[in-house]
Amino acid sequence: MMPKASVTGRGAVLLGKYVACDGFDKARPLRVVTHVHSDHLLGLRRSLRKCEAVVMTPATRDLIDVMRSPLFLMRGDVKTLDYGEAFVYDDECLTLHFADHILGAAQVLVEDNEGVRILYTGDFRFPGTPVVEADVVVIEATYGNSSRVRHFREDVEDILVSLVEESLMRGPVFVFGYNGKLQEVIEILHKAKVGVPFVMPEKVFHVCKVCERYGMRFGRRLLLSQDERAQTMLSRGEPCVAFYHMNSRRRVGEGNGVRIFVSGWEFREACRRRGENEFTVALSDHSDFYGLLRYVEECRPKAVFTDNYRSGDAVALAKEIRRRLGIPAKPLPP
Repeated sequence: MMPKASVTGRGAVLLGKYVACDGFDKARPLRVVTHVHSDHLLGLRRSLRKCEAVVMTPATRDLIDVMRSPLFLMRGDVKTLDYGEAFVYDDECLTLHFADHILGAAQVLVEDNEGVRILYTGDFRFPGTPVVEADVVVIEATYGNSSRVRHFREDVEDILVSLVEESLMRGPVFVFGYNGKLQEVIEILHKAKVGVPFVMPEKVFHVCKVCERYGMRFGRRLLLSQDERAQTMLSRGEPCVAFYHMNSRRRVGEGNGVRIFVSGWEFREACRRRGENEFTVALSDHSDFYGLLRYVEECRPKAVFTDNYRSGDAVALAKEIRRRLGIPAKPLPP
């Protein structure tokens, strides 16, 4: 009998008979993109050529248009689904459900003709992500090790705002993170009424514009980094907050202000000094170890597979699910 769920050696999460998530599988007519981070876009070009439909939320589609190009998705048949909207293919029903991760992120549920509910969580943050009850679950394992726990009680957002405000007294502040999390930081600073211009390169700017269409608020102080006013502020060391993708950290902002890295991989303290003018703030868009366990416990599945293709601790998480919750669990691929 075909297993209800699996993860292939090329990173495709297989649900039911027809669906492959976050990777290409030549035997699957449907491909789901859970969100726009690169490790979940594997084989997307092939999926667009070969699959009958590539499924995603409207926000994910709009973000791909910005991050790749408006022509990229035109190579295939893209079907957008709102959260909770059903898509029936043969004898299975596919729905996407909200995941608290980045804009457009989704959990994927397939219900087959036997009434078996098969879920892939994608990446998520708990408790902000609603639990979808399922019989079989494939769960992310980014922080699946029992050492990946945030014990600090401070409010990370408040600490981030305070650090930025104090640092602005000395000049510009450079914030480094990944798309989605950068926009979360911009919204946090806007809500806190940090009243300086927000400077960013073109791609980050256009991602912000998509996020605004879906309800995020950043204010009216967004400036392109190539804008003359932004260039002047940065060259003179005037107060502003500049937002850059984490991949730019080795070539931007050194010796010209305070640099802040927002990362979920910080577990020791809410804010850690890395150097004289460098800090890491523990702002995460993933569940920590206990969040992953709590999700599984509340989901009440009969079997769990931990995603052992992407970075994380799938082997350790499967072991702890078996030991602590008594639910059969194993990492895939082995």
